[in-house]
Amino acid sequence: MRVLFALLLCMALPAMADEHLRLYQAAGWPQQREHFNQALDAAQLRYRSTLPPAVYQALVDNSNQRFAAAAIDRRAQHNLRMELANPQPALAFFQSALGRKIVAAEVLATRSDQLARYANGLPRTEADATRRLLIRHLAQALPAKQAGAEVSLALAGVAADSLSQMIPGLLGGGQAQSLLNGQRERLMAQIEQDLDNTLLHVYRELSDPELEQFVEFAQSADGQAYYKAALSSLRAGLAVGMSSSELEPPPQGI
Repeated sequence: MRVLFALLLCMALPAMADEHLRLYQAAGWPQQREHFNQALDAAQLRYRSTLPPAVYQALVDNSNQRFAAAAIDRRAQHNLRMELANPQPALAFFQSALGRKIVAAEVLATRSDQLARYANGLPRTEADATRRLLIRHLAQALPAKQAGAEVSLALAGVAADSLSQMIPGLLGGGQAQSLLNGQRERLMAQIEQDLDNTLLHVYRELSDPELEQFVEFAQSADGQAYYKAALSSLRAGLAVGMSSSELEPPPQGI
């Protein structure tokens, strides 16, 4: 009986792992990671003419190590597996016609041409009371402001890490984590101010019934489980709050 149980368990584990990977792909994580790396490359070019050569090179070396595509995927996928016990409901949602439409809208919003187009701010989106109410519910259900803050903190963390390497002890004694937490709160407050308009813009192609279905999933227990795991996996993938010395790859075989 024990041998049979072990055999069935070994047969089930690859299938479970594959469902997490399929969810990772269906929800648009690889495309979003690619867009993040493209934005990082652009930021590096901007800093090249404003930073001393030694500081610039340290920044580039640290960011390339921390944000290597394979490393981000490995950390994020590993964390998603650890944090989301049952990926099936979220996988089913993102593989549906509506889920694919939502992912396409999110991926479009982070494309380099779209970021450049709206670099000075998004246009104000007109919407009736019903649609604004749906968007408000969505804003409360999605960890959008938290995710935006984590991306900003990940980029800021590279600069802090680079300075700490060049000037040992500069941000020691828990000072770095204290600064990180304070900045996170400020960033979320800033994002919250225009969050509804941002979501109105990102999901502008969704009809009201589609938006209502999205809200229902985001508010459901399965949706909340996914988005909680997704936020944690985003932080893990971007190694927010970790120094270069702490960047250890998770176990292989994910």
